[in-house]
Formats: sequence, structure tokens, C-alpha cells
Amino acid sequence: MPELDIYTLIGFVGMACIISAYAYQTISQTPNPFIQHGTNLLGAALLTVSLLVHMNLPSLVLEGFWAAIAIYGLVKAFAARRVEQ
Repeated sequence: MPELDIYTLIGFVGMACIISAYAYQTISQTPNPFIQHGTNLLGAALLTVSLLVHMNLPSLVLEGFWAAIAIYGLVKAFAARRVEQ
């Protein structure tokens, strides 16, 4: 069984963020993109911290893409907010 250290716990929190964001997107009639993408970005960052200590290259690459998509979503949301104002 893998060691349950602080970096594994950080990874679990990151996983919970990503799953929560997905559930929020699925359940909400009109999800707030800042909550959705911000939570996904936080989750990807936390999982990346864990993966830098407990290396798993495919998962690390996945988190890079996950973070990039979340950043794109946040940029798009900020741009849409600027247009509305």
C-alpha cells in the first residue's frame, strides 16, 4: 500500500476539486464558469504537486492539459464578462 503522506493528501484534495467541478457542471442549470474552471485549475495544480513527488508521467501530462483547458475557460469567461460590461 502506498504511503499516505502530505503529498498524497494534497493529491486527494485536488482529485476532490476536479470531481466536484464536474458534478457542479452536471447538476447546475447554469454553471458559473469561474467556479467550474477555477475549481478545475485548483484541482489540477494540487494533483500536479502530488505527482511531482510521486511521479506518474501520463497523469502529470494529463494534469497539464487539464490546467490548460481550465485556464482557457477562465480567459474566455473573463473576456465574456468584459464584453457584457
